[in-house]
Amino acid sequence: MLDPNLQSQVAAALQRLQAPIELVAALDGSSVARELRTLLQQLAALSPKVAVREDASPDVRRPSFGVARAGEAPRVRFAGVPLGHEFTSLILALLQVSGYPPKVDEATAAAIRALPAGLRFETWVSLSCHNCPEVVQALNTLAALNPGISHTMIDGAAFAAEAESRKLMGVPAVFLDGQPFAQGRATLEELLAKLDTGAEARVAAALADKAPYDVLVVGGGPAGGSAAIYAARKGLRVGLVAERFGGQVGDTLGIENLISVTYTEGPKLVAALDAHVRQYGVDVTTGQRVIRLEPAEGPGAVHTVHLAGGAVLRGRTVILATGARWRELGVPGEAEHRTRGVAFCPHCDGPLFKGKRVAVVGGGNSGVEAAIDLAGVVAHVTLLEFDAQLRADAVLQTKLRSLPNVAVLTSAQTTAVLGDGARVTGLRWKGRRDASTHDLDVAGIFVQIGLLPQTDWLRGTLALSPRGEIEVDARGQTSVPGVFAAGDATTVPFKQIVIAMGDGAKASLAAFDHLVRSSGAAAA
Repeated sequence: MLDPNLQSQVAAALQRLQAPIELVAALDGSSVARELRTLLQQLAALSPKVAVREDASPDVRRPSFGVARAGEAPRVRFAGVPLGHEFTSLILALLQVSGYPPKVDEATAAAIRALPAGLRFETWVSLSCHNCPEVVQALNTLAALNPGISHTMIDGAAFAAEAESRKLMGVPAVFLDGQPFAQGRATLEELLAKLDTGAEARVAAALADKAPYDVLVVGGGPAGGSAAIYAARKGLRVGLVAERFGGQVGDTLGIENLISVTYTEGPKLVAALDAHVRQYGVDVTTGQRVIRLEPAEGPGAVHTVHLAGGAVLRGRTVILATGARWRELGVPGEAEHRTRGVAFCPHCDGPLFKGKRVAVVGGGNSGVEAAIDLAGVVAHVTLLEFDAQLRADAVLQTKLRSLPNVAVLTSAQTTAVLGDGARVTGLRWKGRRDASTHDLDVAGIFVQIGLLPQTDWLRGTLALSPRGEIEVDARGQTSVPGVFAAGDATTVPFKQIVIAMGDGAKASLAAFDHLVRSSGAAAA
């Protein structure tokens, strides 16, 4: 199951185990259980500190296994075979349960240890979901640090009947004590904030004591990370605030157009960008939503950024790199059925529609790529494009039209999502050539119609384009002196990672130049 190269890497990682651990197996006669037994035996053979024992308890989910210190009951459990994107979650769980410290600051660790006992989490995942590991690893960290918390990762494909009975149509899906708790990608800070009611007040108090930054970056995607690095390299005091570090890139699977990097994946790029930013001592604040910008008034004043929790951050200059979000259809039935059949990530949610009929709305590169990926999993894919022709690259269109279980509808306007409130049952569309109306029977609808800039909170503060993009000049300067912008939230054409990184660097250099000139004017 694990090839020799991977076994060698795992063996090296297991040298960091702090104490002996046990893999407590609850197996049955299924093929999944046979795979699981093989995996556990291979792991045990790679370290003398890893042992396997059977769990005879009748009330445990099978096939699954727990990870525990020798002689203790498991608090971290994996139901199914945690390979694919979840293999990293498994290795981290082995280390953390043994006592190897997770990468969290002491304040966060203290908040986790202070959580009440008796919290029982379950996270449903698909092994092809690149967003799921972040949630799984966060909740495993809670269980590793707090003896009163348990967490089980459940592979929806291995427990398809139960997933169907729970009407799960989107992952990751987190349940707390059997009740829905969280849906979709979430960071440790976001999950902890939902559990720790006093966290928001503590964060606000801590941020209130921070002195103004030379450069305050709002947003943690490629543009924001690049801006922070370039500013820090100039010797400036730099702060970065974001809801979650990485932005859209964290939701991207394969990346093949970042120059000099032939292939990488979104989460890997985010981790590398995060490490690079922190290497320069940038003061990073995540889990915070910015709601208002208060521009500086007069020479020597600072710009103030207001956060949803009541805290404020200040900067002599500000760089806005808030990125964009998925554009929604805006039709009846869409909001009610989001995560109930309306989805935005084919890699994450596609496996939940195995053997079913689905629709993809959008004929650009992302839509055609989604249809191609889904065609290998589901029974049939119908792609609907509003325009008279697809807009994707020719090579993608050729691949799409070669697939026998894909149909393409052009000049097709989606007008409604059909469903019963619990799940999607179909899609209604209108032919733009003859105004005819049609209903399409599908179990899932994957929306791939582009992006919207995340700038609603800036309306009335600085100049925005009719599309809501921040208007910038060639230097990234906005209509407010000392406030710059970069990335997908701006009027710069062609929303690409490499362009966002370049624009972030450019805006940072322009902010530095602004500070130098402002200081010179003040001195004069």
